[in-house]
Amino acid sequence: MKRALLKAVDTIGYTVIGMSAGYLALAMGAGLLELRRQKASLRVQGDAAYGSPHLDRRDRRHLYALVPCLNEESVIGTTVTGLLGPRTTVVVIDDGSDDTTGEVAGRAGSGARAAGGDGDVAVLRRELPHAREGKGEALNHGIRLIREQVAARGQDPADVVVCVMDADGRLSDRALSHVLPLFDDPRVGGVQLGVRIRNRRGNFLTWFQDYQFWAMAAVTQFGRNWTSTVSLGGNGQFTRLTALDQLGERPWSQSLTEDLDLAISLAVRGWRLRTTAHASVDQQGVSDLRRLVRQRTRWYQGHMTAIRRMGEIWRAPRMRHLAALEMFAYLLVPWILDLPWSLLFQYCLIWFIRSPNVLVLRGRRAVAVNATWLKWPLNVTAWYLLAFAPALATSFAYLRRDKQVGPARALLLGHSFVVMNYLSFLCAWRALFRMVRGHTGWTKTTREAEPLAAA
Repeated sequence: MKRALLKAVDTIGYTVIGMSAGYLALAMGAGLLELRRQKASLRVQGDAAYGSPHLDRRDRRHLYALVPCLNEESVIGTTVTGLLGPRTTVVVIDDGSDDTTGEVAGRAGSGARAAGGDGDVAVLRRELPHAREGKGEALNHGIRLIREQVAARGQDPADVVVCVMDADGRLSDRALSHVLPLFDDPRVGGVQLGVRIRNRRGNFLTWFQDYQFWAMAAVTQFGRNWTSTVSLGGNGQFTRLTALDQLGERPWSQSLTEDLDLAISLAVRGWRLRTTAHASVDQQGVSDLRRLVRQRTRWYQGHMTAIRRMGEIWRAPRMRHLAALEMFAYLLVPWILDLPWSLLFQYCLIWFIRSPNVLVLRGRRAVAVNATWLKWPLNVTAWYLLAFAPALATSFAYLRRDKQVGPARALLLGHSFVVMNYLSFLCAWRALFRMVRGHTGWTKTTREAEPLAAA
């Protein structure tokens, strides 16, 4: 009985390890191929500057930027100023702030116009008890104003693109000259930009978040261009207004990850979701562990809750089979990779340490031989390759993407990925317990004041 149980655990472990390695290898490989197709390199964004997204913009589309805010007076002014430009309206949704967020946003718009800048700013104030009901509700409040203004101005909804930005978000220079032409393809419903952590030099946590976003998430997102199922995020998200109109009066859900929910809703209606290697968005990273755990728990819970839409994906008549398969795999990641691996990783570690057997070649067969004197060097080597090799591959990508990241730092972050997996394990299990207990509320991640010229 014990042997059968251990064999079952081994089988499950090999399956999870194989799926994890296969998914990462496919995603990273597809991302590198997509970079070649876009005639870009890993380093194409490494030298990007942020704050002037309208440079070289030649399209005639109308851009509306939705910026939901709650107590963001320390960062909102710079964001509003950076977004303003030709044929652009910035809609700031003050979601019941206790500070001067709305006033700061309004002054930033007035100051930009007084200096001869283009664009308009509208500040919407939501009051309790209707405020602070989640980001999705704030965005739904803002989209109503956009629809009213589009109709009042006689603009064609087909020529309108809606951009969702965090209050601390800044688009890279010339971003719009790369993003908006993607909507020339009438099948494209949304575009999501890769994320750079602006305060990455603050401490280890902010460096690690930049490594995750810049070396792992962004490259795998490039790969998802092949299936047109790029996952939308809450910052640097662009959506065609006519695609949002298809979703009804309230395009955004009350999900804890309303951006992922929106991506699914668009994909099942046949819209293609893209990204580009030539533009990005930067934002603040979370600099202390407590806030980071709270943020990641919310992300995990939203991702895990989205599993309820699997049937909708498989039944979608307008969704290509490969796109449905990729999105199916993506939604399963926390359920069949993160949660099981949080237990199996410990099992594998104990097995490698305690097993006196090593594999040797006899003829054409690998045979387990009891060789205690070889146990430590070979088992430790095998465990190292199993645990760290995938992360070290992403270290190379991070090193190549940013020339300011030296080999030592890239290797350190790659090795720390395995240790930081425990943070993911913790957040995944916390999210599961919240789901079991029916907890769906969340506390917004607070931001830190920063100098206006932060790089």
